[in-house]
Amino acid sequence: MANDYYATLGVGRDATADEIKKAYRRLARELHPDVNPDPETQEKFKEITQAYEVLSDPQKREMYDLGADPFARGGAGAGGGFGGAGFPFSDIMDAFFGTATARGPRSRARRGRNATLRVELDLNETAFGTTRELTIDTAVLCETCHGDGTAPGSHPETCETCHGRGEVQQVQRSFLGQVMTARPCPTCGGFGSIIRHPCSECSGDGRVRTRRTVKVKIPAGVENGIHIQLAGEGEVGPGGGPPGDLFLEIVERPHPIFEREGDDLHCTVEIPMTAAALGTTVTVETLDGPEEVDIKPGTQSGQVITMYGRGVRHLNESGRGDLLIHINVETPTKLDEEQEELLRRLAKLRGEERPPGKFAPGHRSGVFSRLKDVFNQH
Repeated sequence: MANDYYATLGVGRDATADEIKKAYRRLARELHPDVNPDPETQEKFKEITQAYEVLSDPQKREMYDLGADPFARGGAGAGGGFGGAGFPFSDIMDAFFGTATARGPRSRARRGRNATLRVELDLNETAFGTTRELTIDTAVLCETCHGDGTAPGSHPETCETCHGRGEVQQVQRSFLGQVMTARPCPTCGGFGSIIRHPCSECSGDGRVRTRRTVKVKIPAGVENGIHIQLAGEGEVGPGGGPPGDLFLEIVERPHPIFEREGDDLHCTVEIPMTAAALGTTVTVETLDGPEEVDIKPGTQSGQVITMYGRGVRHLNESGRGDLLIHINVETPTKLDEEQEELLRRLAKLRGEERPPGKFAPGHRSGVFSRLKDVFNQH
């Protein structure tokens, strides 16, 4: 042979397949026309490409080592490739991107899509958890063909166009010579086989749509907007492929008494002015049922009483949030003569007939004060 392919790649005659591949990758990165476009480099690139095609093929390498022409059986003419060398395009892609392009027919079975389902829950259900039976419309495995997509007694037939390879090859000319490319077979769509007698139940898809019931356990502590993933409960894929996942989107209904903030609950309790002044005991609603709360004498409107551990359970943790009771003191708007007289006597006793106005910390005392605050911020 005129060319020493081992010397061209810079490897010994006892080099392994991995050593040959690494040597070719290294040289291809240096000599590729996109990196070095001069004519001399292009010629060297063709030489290492031809050397790699021969030495990477066990049969061609054996013929070369015996002194025979590795392209004697039509390799150069039939194989296409760069400069008639029959260079496989996948190997140059492998040299630059690390992996070769996929070959062979693709499977009809593909993973199914994920599905999302909105689940409305009451506060008690999100706080303590619950179990629900959900009805979903989804795709399931066809029981007639068991996902194969063929009618009973029939089987997929090998595609006559690609002969089961799932792809067809074509040779194109470029400035490097002939380039052989592969594309999915237009007849079988890349599957390598054709279903001539599809299943009448699923029309060859391998799955059918139906309504099924799923029993779901909702953990305690979930809140509005959270998503729960149920692996494998989504749609079965085409061709009987594995199912996707089902995601539950939690929607918490508004509660007539409580407002939720994280794992804490807030509510407002209104008490009369006299009860706030003298103190009392009121009954309030909690998630655990009615409970009594002591109102201390002199309680002001806006004060907060905290009931620890009466909120929502922590998600995936022990313990609960708190219940915060906001006190609103009611001022009477209508008084009869006797009540008005009693209040006037009380005001006189306390010296509050004409009380001076007092400004609490943080309150605005007037327009000029607010303007001053605005200018101070700038």
